[in-house]
Amino acid sequence: MKQFLLTLVVLLSVMPGKLVFADVQGSDVKKVFIVHSYSRDNICGYPQHQGVEEVLAENGFKVGENLVLSVYAMETKKKNNTPELVKNEGERALLEINKVKPDVVVVLDDNAFRTVGLALVDKDTSVVYSGMNGQPEDYDRIAKWLESRDRPGHNITGVYEKLLVLDAFRVQKMIVPDLKKVLFVSDNSPTGKAVQKQFVAETSGRNTGVDIEMHITDSWEEYKAIIQQVDNGSEVGAIYPAATKLKDKDGKFHATEEIIRWTVENSRTPGIPLNYSFARLGMLGGAGVDFISMGRQAGEMVAKILKGTPAGEIPIEDARRYALVFNLKRARDLGLEIPNDMLMAADVVYK
Repeated sequence: MKQFLLTLVVLLSVMPGKLVFADVQGSDVKKVFIVHSYSRDNICGYPQHQGVEEVLAENGFKVGENLVLSVYAMETKKKNNTPELVKNEGERALLEINKVKPDVVVVLDDNAFRTVGLALVDKDTSVVYSGMNGQPEDYDRIAKWLESRDRPGHNITGVYEKLLVLDAFRVQKMIVPDLKKVLFVSDNSPTGKAVQKQFVAETSGRNTGVDIEMHITDSWEEYKAIIQQVDNGSEVGAIYPAATKLKDKDGKFHATEEIIRWTVENSRTPGIPLNYSFARLGMLGGAGVDFISMGRQAGEMVAKILKGTPAGEIPIEDARRYALVFNLKRARDLGLEIPNDMLMAADVVYK
């Protein structure tokens, strides 16, 4: 009978942004290290992390029993948000990974993949990514890690964050039947550029059912002016806010959560959520990427690797599912009525 040496599980604060679950020891214990591009509680990263943990537990890998889970948050939104600081955070995460020597490293979102995932190509540790906005083939030009999406061939695989834009437009037109034009607003950060490329790829040459207007800005003041202009007689019937990092005239950075909250408080135009969590922040809602589901997809890949399947043999997947989520208070404020059948089908309804 296999013996486990199990000691008390303690949540240790090792350094800013870093948490390690310890100490579980024994020959059957597996180690997983999750690197967040942003803060540990970020509205994009947290649900992905949750999905990974849920699936690992369902597959018999449980923290405190046979799994050591380490977490590093790079904090690359408001804090470590210059190219040099992002690079430095990636290097710090790699130092911690070298100490832990995990079986699998999970990288959430692009900054973690670019600075940590690519540095681990063909190393002993397997890598699974979730929430990648950039094209896998573009990253392959930086470091050769991808033979094909069906069979990556090296030690990396993961889940590409497909935006499912056409589904989002279709759902929004059910709420706003006379919707004719959608405004897409993003920024020039690495994530912003990747989202732009995704958005264009999913809409170009397609019957979107609406006209699309695009604005790209890195200025907080310009972003606010763009949104306010929509309310002043514009033909735009819905906004698709995808800006993740904006800088104001005083040099202060404004990240996703603050951008969405300001947009809700200062605009009378319905918003289409890139992330279903945006409805929790007050946006009207509709169809947005289901980040928990995307994390669960990544978790399934991690579980397969821990059970012996090489990462390079696991096909890359697109995010499979969008979530239907609505904010009824916002709907009332805008004088909109969400059809009952849509509410019945919704994953989450905020009242």
